[in-house]
Amino acid sequence: MAKDVIFTNDVILKWLQYFAENTPIDLEQIKMMDVTKKNMNIIPTVESHKAVLAFMEAGDTEVFYRMWNAGLGDCEVWYNEGSEPVGEIKHDDVRFMIDRGINASAGMLVVNPNAVSTNKSGLGDVTQRVSSKQVGNEIRTIILSKMRIDAEDTVCVVGGEVIAIDAAFQANEGTVIAVEYNGKQRAALEDNVEFYDLRNVKIIDRVDEESMEGLPAPDIAFIVASASLQQEIDLLMKLNRHIILVVYTLDFVEAGKLRDMFDARGIKDAEVIRIGIDRMNPNNVFEREPAPWIVSGRIEKE
Repeated sequence: MAKDVIFTNDVILKWLQYFAENTPIDLEQIKMMDVTKKNMNIIPTVESHKAVLAFMEAGDTEVFYRMWNAGLGDCEVWYNEGSEPVGEIKHDDVRFMIDRGINASAGMLVVNPNAVSTNKSGLGDVTQRVSSKQVGNEIRTIILSKMRIDAEDTVCVVGGEVIAIDAAFQANEGTVIAVEYNGKQRAALEDNVEFYDLRNVKIIDRVDEESMEGLPAPDIAFIVASASLQQEIDLLMKLNRHIILVVYTLDFVEAGKLRDMFDARGIKDAEVIRIGIDRMNPNNVFEREPAPWIVSGRIEKE
């Protein structure tokens, strides 16, 4: 099969039949993903499904290393050596395949006995690299609940860094547009995108018509409040009048102004909450984390 051949329905059915005849896996439970057609993320998909049938393009040299690096070394891969669903089938744990890549456009079946089928709300408090003290997992989980991300959504994250990584896991079949003005934050974001092999993240420098040209209109936006907040909201609402807006600020005065800003743009009854987390340190003393204000809302569709 040539590199540019599309996995048509007929081809997919042949691969399904091949794996049905040669593996003990219950194919009723599999999740299929065609990585050649979409910028879909293998790692979060494998994390949340017992069996994933992935259609891969030749030349992906680091896919198994990235999976192992993300803690998926115990997953079992069923595959063959060719580009057609015929011949001997092999199976090895990911940890034994980190030195090999995808040498032919073909299907592979990845089985994860430890899959958790719920959405990942926050990656925990450790990422591959952070530019500064990051927002704690508990606060990020609340932020993500306000964003209400579905698998195929387009999400714009402005100045959020690790929120963009969280969003990429949840919008696994959609797109995350990450806007980073700060060089260190952008470098940290790029490191994490590479570490988790997130193929659905597009990193741009600013929110303007030129930078957003050719990208899908966002369904949801998370914005860390800055001097350019009004211009960012106006452009995003121009692209999608019914966008869900979630704004983060540590400034009480700014939080008060945000509700008026939303109201002036037709977003009525914006929700304003403050999140406070006290964490006990090794000396049994509670330390308070920065307590942000979160303002969220949208113009509801009629």
